Amino acid sequence: MDFQNRAGNKGAGVAGSSEANVDRRERLRKLALETIDVNKDPYILRNHLGGLECRLCLTLHTNEGSYLAHTQGKKHQTNLARRAAREAKQVSNFADAQKLLTGAPDGGVEKKRFIKIGRPGYKITKIHEPMIANGRNGQEDASYADGQIGGRLGLLFQIHLPQIKQDVKPMHRFMSSYEQHIEQQDRAWQYLVVAAEPYETIAFKLQSREVDRSEGVLFSAVPGSKMKDEPGTWSHWDSDTKTFSVQVLFKG
Repeated sequence: MDFQNRAGNKGAGVAGSSEANVDRRERLRKLALETIDVNKDPYILRNHLGGLECRLCLTLHTNEGSYLAHTQGKKHQTNLARRAAREAKQVSNFADAQKLLTGAPDGGVEKKRFIKIGRPGYKITKIHEPMIANGRNGQEDASYADGQIGGRLGLLFQIHLPQIKQDVKPMHRFMSSYEQHIEQQDRAWQYLVVAAEPYETIAFKLQSREVDRSEGVLFSAVPGSKMKDEPGTWSHWDSDTKTFSVQVLFKG
C-alpha cells in the first residue's frame, strides 16, 4: 500500500505489512462503530483485567477497537451464521413437536375433533357387599379362613349413551386430583373419567380410597344364594341398550 501521497507523509516510501494491518484494523473499527452499538452486543464480555472477550468465538481483545475489528472478520461472521442455523433448526423441531401435540393438518398426527352433543345421562347405585360366614349353606371354600368375609363398599355407574357414534366403545380411567385443573387439588379425592364420542367427557368425584382390582369373590345379598367369582371392579358395554356400566369396589 502506497502512503507517499498522503497528507503528512515525510517520504517514508511504501508501507510495510504491519502498517497495512494497523490501517486495516482502524478502518474496520470505524466501520463497526458506525453500525454496531458495543453496549448492546450480546457477545461482548468485559473481564476483570480490563480486557474484552468475545463469548461467541472465545477470543480476547485489549480494547473496543480490537473487538470491533474482530466482529467484522471471517471467524466471527462464520460463527454467527452457524449459531443462526442452529437456532433455526431448534425452532423448527419445536414447531414439529407442537404439531404432534396440538394436531397438524400437513401430514402430522392430527388431533381428533368432533362436535359434542352434551353430557350423557347416568345412574349411580351404592353397593354394599354383605358380610357372611365362611361355608354358608354348606359351600365350604378352602381358600378362605373360617370367619366373616366380604363387606366391601362400592358404587355402580350406569351411563346411558343412546346417540353414541357407531363402532365407538366408551372408555374410562381413574384420575387423581392433581391431574385436573377444574377444581382445587385435594388428595382426599379422585375421579372416574368416562369418554364416549360424541358426548362430552364426564367425571365422577370419588373418595381417594384404594380401588379393589383383585379377582375377588362378590357375594349376593339374596338369602340362600351361592358365592360367585367376579372381580370387584369391572366395566361392561352393552351395545344393545347403549349402556356403559362401571362397578367400583373399594378395599375394606
